[in-house]
Amino acid sequence: MAFALPASAQVVDGIEAVVADKVITFAQVADYTRPVEETLRTQYGSQPDVYRQKLDSALHDSLELLVERALILHSYESGGYVKLPDSLVDGLVEDNIREHFGDRVTMLKTLQAQGITLEQYRKELLDRYIEAGLRNQNVQKTIIISPYKIETYYHAHQDEFKVDDQVKLRMIVLNKSSDDDTNALFQAREILKKVEGKTSFAQLAALYAAGSQEHPNGEWGWIDRTVLRKELSNAAFSLPVGQVSQPIQTPEAVYLLQVEEKQPAHDKKLADVRDEIEKTLQLQEQARLSKDYIDGLKKKTYIRYFFN
Repeated sequence: MAFALPASAQVVDGIEAVVADKVITFAQVADYTRPVEETLRTQYGSQPDVYRQKLDSALHDSLELLVERALILHSYESGGYVKLPDSLVDGLVEDNIREHFGDRVTMLKTLQAQGITLEQYRKELLDRYIEAGLRNQNVQKTIIISPYKIETYYHAHQDEFKVDDQVKLRMIVLNKSSDDDTNALFQAREILKKVEGKTSFAQLAALYAAGSQEHPNGEWGWIDRTVLRKELSNAAFSLPVGQVSQPIQTPEAVYLLQVEEKQPAHDKKLADVRDEIEKTLQLQEQARLSKDYIDGLKKKTYIRYFFN
């Protein structure tokens, strides 16, 4: 059985870190990690060693985030900032009620069930507001990425912008009821007759792929060889543009393919990826500014970690 964090009331508490005069406990770290822990338990519940490794990493990340929050809040408290009015906190509470609870009665019942007082809840919302505000002031500022940096990144990361051979594909999938079902193959041949009778494949795909939400009207768009199973990929990339394949059988289904366009392997043009590169560089710069901001706070604030 995979290890799981105990419920909050059952946590044997201990000190994980001290930041200035603020104590961060194991219970706080566990509570902060719980949503991630639930996801990890679902994904790795059958692999206890992997689960424990992932959970340890998540707990470490949570501790670091709580240390960062404590550093930021300490800088606010010791930095001579004007005290925020109660009316602002009232607004935060009302916004949070609308977003997460619907009404105040539901909020109070939820807090009571979680063992959280209204004052603790108000303080948590205020702390988040202060943390976000100071991070925004020091990190999430407008970052200008010059055209030179974008072009330099593009030329230094050419492998990221390579595109393999691609086809623009439309496909009809006729599922079999069993391995020896011949109805799907018969239907595929009837569809081919309609294509030969000048009914467009797109119209037929719209009819026979009407139930597909993922690929409406049988449209797969531009794909490379890795998207499809081997027998379908081989057929798609050998088809001339506009031609419809013969029925392709697998144990589960019968397929008809039509390639609408082809394009050979190539490098994406700078103009096509400029926005993508700019976002990447902005995120990198924000990460650098965030590290510098937190490192600066650490240099002037007492911190001590307590590890078991």
